[in-house]
Amino acid sequence: MDDKMSFENNRGGDHSHIKGWGIDADPKNDPTYPMKQRTNEEHKGYSWERPAQQPITSEVLHSNERPNVTAVFGATVPPQGLSGQLRRFAFQYSENSYGHWLPLLLADRVNVVEGIIDDIKQGHVPNIFAERGIKAEWKHNPEGVIKKVAVGVLVAAALYTFLSRDSDDD
Repeated sequence: MDDKMSFENNRGGDHSHIKGWGIDADPKNDPTYPMKQRTNEEHKGYSWERPAQQPITSEVLHSNERPNVTAVFGATVPPQGLSGQLRRFAFQYSENSYGHWLPLLLADRVNVVEGIIDDIKQGHVPNIFAERGIKAEWKHNPEGVIKKVAVGVLVAAALYTFLSRDSDDD
């Protein structure tokens, strides 16, 4: 139990209210025990000093399961636009929830479209085929390219049919 207490203290406080927190802190509770020759040398690394907190100069999204921001984080692209709103929404949910990961996946796709729109606003027409690696994919996986094009054509045709059918009903 002393090992677990020192582990908790080095992690910055008592987090026992979080289900499963510190479950791996006791070196004697190692699930690989029967298969591994134990020397307990690897457990010396459990005691470490927390690095100095990186200054927070922009909005940083972090898990609602953590009491604070990690010591070091990426801050090159703060959340903005529709993708930023989706990310803020996602971080309201636990990391083990679809409500967290699915909006993040959608936010990544939306961010791509936002980037293309931003490029066009700045007078740069992006070469989407080159940036997506279509030439290399055609060289190494022509069947995959054909499938993607076929699916794209089918989706576009279905969308066109659906939209034109609704306008004919008026």
